[in-house]
Amino acid sequence: MSAFELIKLPYAADALEPVISKNTIEFHHGKHLAGYVNNLNNMIQGTDMQNLTLEEIVVKSDGGIRNNAGQILNHNLYFEQFSGKPSKTAPTGALADAITRDFGSFDAFKDEFQKKGATLFGSGWVWLSANKDGKLVITQETNAANPIQKGLCPLLTFDVWEHAYYLDYQNRRPDHLAALWQIVDWNVVEKRFK
Repeated sequence: MSAFELIKLPYAADALEPVISKNTIEFHHGKHLAGYVNNLNNMIQGTDMQNLTLEEIVVKSDGGIRNNAGQILNHNLYFEQFSGKPSKTAPTGALADAITRDFGSFDAFKDEFQKKGATLFGSGWVWLSANKDGKLVITQETNAANPIQKGLCPLLTFDVWEHAYYLDYQNRRPDHLAALWQIVDWNVVEKRFK
């Protein structure tokens, strides 16, 4: 049986402070994400799903299996896109051009992205994704949904489940969303776009 593993963070637990505290990282990664990994491994043991990729499970399953697989995929993409010391504050190259083409400007994109994250009712994710033609779209995905279920390629996501921000921002979700831009590693997002 192939078991999924908790991803190793590409930075120390305190590297994203003050945007995301060490305390939040330890709960979010070490408890919430670890729980989804354990749950999924227990659910798929002895089934045909145990030999599929995470993406395949998200697309082909439903119920608890899809929820746990979706949360693992979403969190992996989320945690891997940050850096304590990003090399740049905005995308460059083809991604920057596509953002300008599809949203008018980088600032207009950020405003729409934050608004969609702030106005998503309940728990979920706000995503920047590309369709098969390379057009960029922003989607709100509830609970554990991922844009791959709509045939999109996910590029950037902000987690708006309360466990992602409540220890640091309490009920101030918009403040959390606005702060996250400081730690986005645009090199990672640009590689996803390619």
